[in-house]
Amino acid sequence: MASPLRLRSALALVTGAGGGIGRAISVRLAAEGAAVAACDLDGAAARETVQLLGGPGTEEGAPRGAHAAFQADVSEAGAARRLLEQVQACFSRPPSVVVSCAGITRDEFLLHMSEDNWDKVIAVNLKGIFLVTQAAAQALVSSGCPGSIINISSIIGKVRLSWEEVGNMGQTNYAASKAGVIGLTQSAARELGRHGIRCNSVLPGFIRTPMTQKVPQKVLDKVTGMIPMAHMGNPEDVADVVAFLASEDSGYITGASVEVTGGLFM
Repeated sequence: MASPLRLRSALALVTGAGGGIGRAISVRLAAEGAAVAACDLDGAAARETVQLLGGPGTEEGAPRGAHAAFQADVSEAGAARRLLEQVQACFSRPPSVVVSCAGITRDEFLLHMSEDNWDKVIAVNLKGIFLVTQAAAQALVSSGCPGSIINISSIIGKVRLSWEEVGNMGQTNYAASKAGVIGLTQSAARELGRHGIRCNSVLPGFIRTPMTQKVPQKVLDKVTGMIPMAHMGNPEDVADVVAFLASEDSGYITGASVEVTGGLFM
């Protein structure tokens, strides 16, 4: 039986930690014993997450050993580098677990999608994960530390042949960004394995979050009817998988894409 504190020596950086899946991941990793650096574009939301984790550390840049909140725009290279520097300065070590969960949607049909909405989604969802993965890997390699990098993609980003895909019309930008995350993560896994750094992606299906609340109810009803488990998932379902991939229980797993979908699109 796995220890309930599998991550008691870990420092975990979670981006997009201000709500939804990112907040659930932060809570779960803290429950597993990790010190959590919760980052979000909305600094107040990141601080609210830290308040849920227990113990000290509700202020930005909290003392070593406590949870801490950070504000950063991960789509900007300088901000991503500074984030890793700030986390390392705060805790006197680089994060051994890095979970990139920051993501946005700007939905529109292809025929009407603006270049700006394409660029914004790619910048946050794909470029942001590249920048955080790169900065984290550089910090880990420089310090000679092993680590686990976990990037949140989406089942929408997985290439499929079935006509039954629904719920992602109007998401050419989002689908492209999430497909890119899978490829980026697999390539990073090949490059970083020799340094003891594992890289995996998690592909949530339809999860009850503020993002899916924007989906029309008739679409959600249709999708739910296609899920073998007959219901949407919760953020905690994704957090369970992330905790496993962050721990040594998955010590020989890298380059994997783990679907958390209730069986959707099998």
